[in-house]
Amino acid sequence: MGKDPRAGRTAVKDAPKTTDKTAVRETRDPDQIEREIEETRKELGDTVEALAQKSDVKAQAKRKVEETKSTVAEKKDELLGKAKGASPDGAASAAAEVSQKASENPLPLAALGAFAAGFLAGRITKR
Repeated sequence: MGKDPRAGRTAVKDAPKTTDKTAVRETRDPDQIEREIEETRKELGDTVEALAQKSDVKAQAKRKVEETKSTVAEKKDELLGKAKGASPDGAASAAAEVSQKASENPLPLAALGAFAAGFLAGRITKR
């Protein structure tokens, strides 16, 4: 416990620093090195920007809400178009059918009217 675990080892800073890659890079033109540095900076900037966009939860939520609104609006328009296409004929035929049944058998219609009138009269008198 009292001994330094690094004692007796050779320091890394004293070791030779030449490798095959370093030897190749030392022979490159300084302009080429500067171009590579600029390219690396650009790539790093793009990476940072992409990470910032991914971490911006509020912007992602807004984007998702807008996409959902757009989808809902498209479906609403599609359904309204279908309803308008089917509605005039369907409503006209249903109204004609109800009118015909009421004229053939007025008793249920009269009973419904009497019930509605009694219900309204009861509501008005309670006030």
